[in-house]
Amino acid sequence: MASFDIKSELNTHELTNAVDQANRVLQNRFDFKGTNASFALNNKEILLTAKEDFQIRQMEPVLNEAMAKRGIDLKTLQPGIVEVSNGAARQSVALQEGIDRELAKKITTLVKQSKVKVQASVQGESVRINGKKRDELQQIIQLVKDQKYDLPLQFDNFRD
Repeated sequence: MASFDIKSELNTHELTNAVDQANRVLQNRFDFKGTNASFALNNKEILLTAKEDFQIRQMEPVLNEAMAKRGIDLKTLQPGIVEVSNGAARQSVALQEGIDRELAKKITTLVKQSKVKVQASVQGESVRINGKKRDELQQIIQLVKDQKYDLPLQFDNFRD
């Protein structure tokens, strides 16, 4: 029985490298000299700090470019509002990881409505697809990719 998993995971090593690269870019930029602007990676968020809110807006493309160069999908970034207080500006960018129940249900109903002879089951933060033929599983992969969800999806553990 062939199967694969649909997941949404972040490569934490590459994420750390991307944040470090973005900090190095900020240190070398002339318009950020002496501003103490920085990116800080916490559990499931990246904290942007600077003196002014316009600097935060200038830091977002730097972070996006560093993430893209490291192969991290920008759909994982969920920027929050910019908070300005006491001469400092902050913004937290949440990192999405894992498939929530709603999206898992959408994927399983999509698979069932496709009339392809496979079974979809939710397993924690992933969806497992089982089928007899490799071609049917590849049809499901293409079907899910065509839906263009707001979350980057990976197709792992493909077993024949």
